[in-house]
This record gives sequence, structure tokens and C-alpha cells, in this order.
Amino acid sequence: MTSRKRPHDSSTNGINHGMEEIVIQNGESSSTLNSFKYTPQNRPTLCKPAPFSTDPEAIAEREACDYSHRITLDMARNGTANRKIRIYTDGIYDLFHQGHARQMMQAKNIFPNSEVYLIIGACSDELTHSMKGRTVMTDVERYEALRHCRYVDEIIRDAPWKITDEFMEKHKIDFVAQDSTPYVTQDCDDLYKEIKEKGYFVATERTEGVSTSAIVARIVRDYDIYVRRNLARGYSAKELNVSFLNEKKFRLQNKLDEMKNKGKKVIDDVKGDFIQKWEEKSNEFIRAFLMLFGRDNLSQIWDKSKGRIKDALHKRSPSRGSLSQSDEDEAETSDGHNGNNSPPAKRIQRESTSHLSLTSDDDDEEFLSPTGTNFPTLEFTNSK
Repeated sequence: MTSRKRPHDSSTNGINHGMEEIVIQNGESSSTLNSFKYTPQNRPTLCKPAPFSTDPEAIAEREACDYSHRITLDMARNGTANRKIRIYTDGIYDLFHQGHARQMMQAKNIFPNSEVYLIIGACSDELTHSMKGRTVMTDVERYEALRHCRYVDEIIRDAPWKITDEFMEKHKIDFVAQDSTPYVTQDCDDLYKEIKEKGYFVATERTEGVSTSAIVARIVRDYDIYVRRNLARGYSAKELNVSFLNEKKFRLQNKLDEMKNKGKKVIDDVKGDFIQKWEEKSNEFIRAFLMLFGRDNLSQIWDKSKGRIKDALHKRSPSRGSLSQSDEDEAETSDGHNGNNSPPAKRIQRESTSHLSLTSDDDDEEFLSPTGTNFPTLEFTNSK
């Protein structure tokens, strides 16, 4: 990236005397300023607020400008102007944000080869409310916000809604900087149409995604949150224009949120301590268990227990797996079948399944063999 150093004429009174050119390479600056020092005399806008147009400093700057020598666009772009170029831009500048600042930065650097004196005009509350609508900030607050922008050299209070030739001559304005999008009003299709036709217009770019209207819409959307926050900070309901019932509702919500946050904090603390203690106790229990029994002892205990379970199931299986003769007769009488018919298949199947699920693999053959049980043989045929 190469450096850019603006040429200055004799009107700068030796401001850049002793200052070396700044060279920037690969994002690193290598320069020395020697004996140059920034003072209020040579850079007033960086050391104190920008003056109003009625202040002596602004009046002296305006009277020193030889407005009889008009500057063209070619002269401004080529750097052949014999004085500072006075650029004017205006607006409401409510809720001063980065979009406003970026527009002023573009206007200040619109002619890199020339020295620019940037003048900002802001409309009063009376004019703004009649032409555009209510503002959040008052005109005094908006004026003061503009004074502290680093790119501004002068502020014009109570600026007109439409720029006239008389206004430009009074303040010795060379060019008007605004975005190229036509500003439509009730009276005309473009408020800056005449300025553009005369060749006094220079275009800047609007910052997308940010505007005063979007900020106001965001405040309206989160109205309840901001009201609750300001009530908690000590603002009264009258100051916030909140009714009595809404005030009580918002204060109750604040209390509930406060209790919820405290409870969550306590639960998190207790939960953290519980998990830590549980991990410590579980590790101690597992360690003691393994030391007491060991891996070999556990295998022996499991084998003995498995054998006892098999013996118990084997002894109980005949009584559960077969039906007595009296039970068969009773089943035949209740079902209304003759002696040759067997008990219902579903009952036999369920009992057989229960035996198969409780025995081990070694005893499966005994229960499945026809000679080892009293189960009748079931035959199934496919019927179409």
C-alpha cells in the first residue's frame, strides 16, 4: 500500500514543516514525525470540538476564502485549486451512528489531491418535525454530536431544507456532497436536482444495513426489555411514560428474573459440587470393590451362582411344564371337547416359551425332546 500525502499551499502556514512522509508497507508503518507536534493552532478539529458557523474561528476561515475564484470539478480532482475546497453536506443526524460518520469521511476525502474544508448543516427541530417527523434527540443534542466527529470542520445550525444559491454564497460553498439516490419530497422528485444540474454535486455512498429508522425500529421492538432495564436502574414510570399497571408488571418480571437467576446460580453451584463428590465416591467404591474381590474371585462367584440357578430351575421345571390328568379332564369339560382333544395351543406355546427362556443352553435338549416332557406334539398345516 503506497502512502498518500496531500499537497498544501501557502495558506497552511507551514503546518507540515518538518513532517516526513509516511510510508506504509505490508501493513507496517515506518516513519518519524521529527519535531512536528500537533497543537490546537494547526489541527483544531482534533483537539477541540468543531466550531459553529457563528463562532469567530469559522468566521475568520470564511472571510479568508477568496470565493471569487470558483473551483471546478477538474481543478478539485487534479489538485490545481489555489485554496481549500469548501464542501457542504446536510441532514438530520438523529441518533448519530457509523453511517453518518462514514458519509462525512467520504465527503472529507472526496478530493484526495486537494485540501477539503468540510461543513455540516443540521436542521432544527421545528423544521424537521414539520417536514419529516419526530426525532429522538433534540437539535441541540444533534449539533453537539456532530461537533465531535473528527472529519467535521464547521457546523451550520438551523440549516435550510433546500439549498439555495444565496445559502451557498453566504457560506462560500463549492460543492454539495450527498448519496446519489434521489431524495424525494412532497414538492419535488429530487431535492438536490438543481445542484446536480449546475455541476456542484459530488456523490457519496450510503452505508447499507444501518440507518436511524432501523435503530428506532429496534428500540420499538424491544420496548419491554428497555423499560424493565431502566426501571431497574432507578427511572420512574412517569419518566418512561409507563402506566401504573405496566409498571407493576415490569417490576414483577424483574423480580422473577432476579429470583430465577439466583436459583440457577445456586443449582449450578450445588450441581457442580455434587458431581465432583459423586465422582470421588464412585472411584473409591470401585477401587475398594476390586481390591476386595479381584477379577479371579468374581469369576468364581459368578460360576457358582450360575450353577445354583440352573439346579433350581431344573427341579421346578416338571411341575410347571406338564399338566395333571385332573387338570386335563377339567379343561375338556370346560371347553366342551372330547377326551381326544388337547389343551389350547396358545397356552402350551406360552408355557413352553417360558421354560425355554429360563433354562440354560445345556438343558435345552431335555426340554425339547419328546421323551423328556409330557407336552403333546403339535402339528400345523397351512390352510388356503
